Amino acid sequence: MKTKLFFLGAALFSMTCIDAQDKKLAEECMRKNDYVCAEKQYQILADKELIQKFKSDYYVHLGTAQRRLGKTSAAFKSFESALITNPLSVSVYENLAALHNTKGSRPKALEYINSGLKVEEQNANLYLLRSKVYDNMGKKDLALKDLNYILTFAPDNLFAKTGLATLKRRSGDLEGSLADYNKLLAERPESLLYNGRAEVYVQMKKYKEALADVNKSISIDSKFSQSYVTKAAILFETAKPKEACENLDKAIALGHEKSLLPDYAVKCIKKTQ
Repeated sequence: MKTKLFFLGAALFSMTCIDAQDKKLAEECMRKNDYVCAEKQYQILADKELIQKFKSDYYVHLGTAQRRLGKTSAAFKSFESALITNPLSVSVYENLAALHNTKGSRPKALEYINSGLKVEEQNANLYLLRSKVYDNMGKKDLALKDLNYILTFAPDNLFAKTGLATLKRRSGDLEGSLADYNKLLAERPESLLYNGRAEVYVQMKKYKEALADVNKSISIDSKFSQSYVTKAAILFETAKPKEACENLDKAIALGHEKSLLPDYAVKCIKKTQ
């Protein structure tokens, strides 16, 4: 009996070690932005995991890798599998809402966000996403309401603060948006903020200032993909399409979705054909 228990314990220990190795490999693939590898490894982990919560998490990572590979349909299936496996996972509602928002299915995106908020009432990410959806729908007042609500329970949330500055920029209040970014940068000189101010400068057609800010953003965080998108916009505006496309290539390599880069399809892919 002791011999059988020993071998059973050894087998379980061996399986645990193999699972840990598979998980480590998957995480390493994702860290390196090797989404083909990540997709393969997270599919293996999701297929063999028996614990529902872990299985759902693996499906979320799988969907994220597929999304970054441009495999939108496969990503939808993975996130839906994650939701079936664990209906209390807020990150699943967030991902499904984000995908629907990207596709232009705003009402469906709102459904998933509101379902997620029933699970976790004060989730800043869901309110941030809902504010973007409302903004895309032209409902600026509701977008503003969500961002201000975040600051009532998370007063230091940088994304809510930049969201408010972005709403001003998108509504044409460039001076107001610029003032917000100047204030935020005086407090926290971060990559996200330099990139945000660069976007304001682009809209103001102050390309020299915009380029200085976006280069500063990249110097602080070279893996922040949005900075390369902003830099590409500057380069397109200053008649440097080749360099612009190179920056969009960098953004995509870092996981930025091609579907969110209309300039890439129109101005870059055709040049390579």
